Amino acid sequence: MRVFKFGGASVKDAAGIKNVYDVLQKVGYEDVLLVVSAMGKTTNALEVVIKNYFDKSPELNSSVQEVKNYHHQILLDLFEHENKDVFTAVHLQFAELEYFLAHNKSPNYNFVYDQIVSFGELISTTILSHFMNFMGTKTQWLDVRNFIKTDKNYRDAEIDWGLTQKNISKNVKKKILNITQGFLGSDENNFTTTLGREGSDYTAAIFAYCLNAESVTIWKDVPGVMNADPRYFENASLLNQISYREAIELAFYGATVIHPKTLQPLQKKEIPLYVKSFINPLLKGTSVSRGADLEPYLPCFIVKRNQLLISLSSIDFSFIMEEHISEIFALFHQFKLKVNLIQNSAISFSVCVEDKFCNFNDINAILSKKFKVEYNENVTLYTIRHFDENAAQTVEGNKVVLLKQLSRETMQVITKE
Repeated sequence: MRVFKFGGASVKDAAGIKNVYDVLQKVGYEDVLLVVSAMGKTTNALEVVIKNYFDKSPELNSSVQEVKNYHHQILLDLFEHENKDVFTAVHLQFAELEYFLAHNKSPNYNFVYDQIVSFGELISTTILSHFMNFMGTKTQWLDVRNFIKTDKNYRDAEIDWGLTQKNISKNVKKKILNITQGFLGSDENNFTTTLGREGSDYTAAIFAYCLNAESVTIWKDVPGVMNADPRYFENASLLNQISYREAIELAFYGATVIHPKTLQPLQKKEIPLYVKSFINPLLKGTSVSRGADLEPYLPCFIVKRNQLLISLSSIDFSFIMEEHISEIFALFHQFKLKVNLIQNSAISFSVCVEDKFCNFNDINAILSKKFKVEYNENVTLYTIRHFDENAAQTVEGNKVVLLKQLSRETMQVITKE
């Protein structure tokens, strides 16, 4: 079996849905499982719904209606007439969303987040499955929550691999086009959980691992994995081949083309991963497998913007010892600040973090009791794998360098632009 993952950009409108159908006609769809994300920016739109729900905003109903209108227009563009079963199926899913909003009693933000945001994937796969059937390609729609079981760590759930393996290996039918949702799972009480943003790639890897799949293909709007983000770097080049190890390194440092969790299960069973273009599906794209680290061998640039550089120093000029660092990292973990770089000396400790949940003010109040705290907001972290002098100049030129760190293979630079 092959596993294909299509992200939100590939199914953002009716033309995208039709293109997925065309891609499958070109590359084949027998014995294939599709993992599909929410359409376009639906997840962001549902996050607005969540915000309005907790704010008790009068805009709640209109924000829900905006999501409904977006999907209804796609349905009209695909099917033209509302007498198709898919209109009823999608209507029932939105009715379930509205029922939850009206009757939920839990104040737990992360729990509510997962129950609401999951409708994006459920609706997109329902529409795609019905369209494939409408075009004569028989599909089996799978509710991923019946297959991927997790703990109760809402918004970043951990997989119960034993139960998940059992569910998938016993219940996924082969020799048919299966369509399921990315990003989602469920806990022991069958409440919806999510695997972290961009977790659809991870979903594809989970199914591939449990099914001993032939391969995983991530279909994107780029030719494959580039050595740099074309939005920030001119003359970005396609990488034909990356080893699992190199891809894990790139993902660890923040390359967004492959989700960091995706690669470990694939590496364990040496299942090759392909990143290919849904615009030109017959091009080779990039392969990630066991073998040469990079082909061609080029510096690889990763950019993380909106970072926070925190510098801590001891108030009494005493050494910052292991127990201090342990305490600091425990706070970062407690307040969910993701650490991307550290540097320390005898009496100071600098760390570059990502404050996704806007908790810095809380942690700053605690740290300031024991340390002198200085910080720079909205800094940019550049990471260069396999750097050379020209690559270094590319990221340092005309910028204020706040911190630089070098190892044999990797250079990291924090700049204020």
